[in-house]
Amino acid sequence: MRREVTIWLLALSLTAVAGDSFRGKLPMLSDDSLSGKSPVLSGDSLLVEQPEKEGWLKRLIVSFSEQDTAWVEPQHYNWALMLQSIMTYDYYKLSAGNQSVSFSPRLDIRMGPYFGWRWIFLGYTLDLRKLNIFKKSPRFEIDGSIYSARFGADVFYRRTVNDYMIRSVEMENGIDTGPLEGMSFDGLKVSITGISLYYIFNHKRFSYPAAFAQSSCQKISCGSWMAGLGYLSNSIDFDYERLESMARERLGQEVQIDSAMNFGSVKYRDISASVGYAYNWVFARNWLFCSSLSLALAYKKSYSAMEQERAHGFSFSNFNIDGIGRFGLVWNNTKWYAGASAIVRAYNYHKSRFAANNIFGDLSVYVGLNFGTRKEFKRKLGNR
Repeated sequence: MRREVTIWLLALSLTAVAGDSFRGKLPMLSDDSLSGKSPVLSGDSLLVEQPEKEGWLKRLIVSFSEQDTAWVEPQHYNWALMLQSIMTYDYYKLSAGNQSVSFSPRLDIRMGPYFGWRWIFLGYTLDLRKLNIFKKSPRFEIDGSIYSARFGADVFYRRTVNDYMIRSVEMENGIDTGPLEGMSFDGLKVSITGISLYYIFNHKRFSYPAAFAQSSCQKISCGSWMAGLGYLSNSIDFDYERLESMARERLGQEVQIDSAMNFGSVKYRDISASVGYAYNWVFARNWLFCSSLSLALAYKKSYSAMEQERAHGFSFSNFNIDGIGRFGLVWNNTKWYAGASAIVRAYNYHKSRFAANNIFGDLSVYVGLNFGTRKEFKRKLGNR
C-alpha cells in the first residue's frame, strides 16, 4: 500500500483568522478620553480623535492577503470538504559517455478525503491498487504548500525504495537493449527533501490561491512576475552491479557500465534562486485556467560514498538550470468547486562525463464544497 499525508496551509485566509479580532472599528476618542476623561462636547458636535495606530503584527498579517476585490473575490466560507484523486510521476535518467539508463516507478492512483478550516487543510490518500493497509509501502510522501496572496511556499519529502522500472537503456556498439525495458529494478533507492519560497509581485490583482487552493476566485484575467529561493537535499543509491547482472541475463552478453556511473551512493544539496511568470485566464464565468513557469539558477554540492568519484570527474558542485511548472483548471462559484492541477519539477546536472536528470510531479483531480458562511458575507449570501 502506498500512503501519503498531505498538508495545505492556506495562508490567504490568515486575514480571516485575525479578522474576528481586528475587524471591529476602533473607538473614536477625544484628547481628554486618552487621559482618562470623558469625551467633550463642542457646540452641537462631539470632539473625537484619530483611531489608535494598528500594530505591526496586524499590518503584517493583513499584508499577506491584500488584494483588490475588483479583480479577486475572497473566500466566503470557514469550512471545506474535498475528495481528491492524485497521480504521481517520477523519472530519473543517468547518462555517461554513450550510455544512459532511465527509471520510473509504476504509475499509481491515490484517492482520499480532505477537510479544511480557514487556512488549515489536511488530507489522507490511499493507493487504489494496493489497499492492504498492513503491507509496507516502498514509497512514502509528504507534501505541504502555502498559498497566500503575496507569498507562497512548498515543502516536500519523497522516499522510494526499489520500486522502479527500467524505461529505456542505451549502450554503445549498437547493442539491442529492448529486453531490459519494462523490467522491475530493485537497485535504486531515492529520497528527496525540499523547500521553496517565492514572492508574487502583482499580488493585489493576481491570485495564485484561486488556481491551486480554491480559497478565492479570480474575476478578471491577470498575470504576475515571481521570484523565489529554494533548497533541496537528495540521496541516491544506485546498484550498478545489479544492472550489469540483469543486462547479462537478458541480453546474453557481457555488458559493462561506464565507470562514471559507478558511484554507488551519492548525496547532494541544491541551493537556487528563481524567477518566473504566472497567468490566470478567466475564460468564462466561474472558470479559470492558470499557467506558471519558473526557472532557477541552482548551485549543487555533493559528496559520495566512493572515494574514487573525483578520479571519474563525478561532481555535483556546479551551477545548472532547474525548473518548476504549475498548471490548473478550476470551476468555482465560491460554494462548490471542481478542477484539476499539475505541478512538475525538474532538476538537472550536466558535466562532460556525467549527466543526471530528475523530473517528478503530481496530477490532481478534485471536487469540493465550502460551508459555514463567514460573518462579513452572511448578509450578501443569505441562506445559500
